[in-house]
Amino acid sequence: MFDSIAGIPLHPLVVHAVVILLPLACVGAVAVAIVPRWDRQFGFLVVSCAVVATGAAVVAKESGEDLASRVGIPTEHQSVAQWIPWFAGLLLICVAALWWLDRKRSGARPTSVKVVAAITIVAALVALGWVIKAGHTGATAVWGTTIETTSPGTFK
Repeated sequence: MFDSIAGIPLHPLVVHAVVILLPLACVGAVAVAIVPRWDRQFGFLVVSCAVVATGAAVVAKESGEDLASRVGIPTEHQSVAQWIPWFAGLLLICVAALWWLDRKRSGARPTSVKVVAAITIVAALVALGWVIKAGHTGATAVWGTTIETTSPGTFK
């Protein structure tokens, strides 16, 4: 089911959704956590982006496992990337809770909502760092040998 689409491995296709949408959700989460007015205006969009990013992260993990069964397991990448769906899900829960608590509030945030906002910022930073590391280890697994053994202009 997660192996290929139109004869192309699904993993490199869906990974692009993760590396775009998850950092976008992270930046959005930090923004709405810092500026309550933005949470009321854009919180639903950030939550929606986090939903799609989390779904894409799950598909990327599953399709990565299927691809690894064909080409071998890139150990370092696998050990890092396996956590992305969990961190994306945590971010989704945090940003959804923040939006839910903030959506009808008009005054200053109470301390409990400020705590949720702080946790959301931490979750966003962890998810962002983890997706960057997973992307780097994946790119290194795919392209590292080629880059190390060639120089620019080799195949002009």
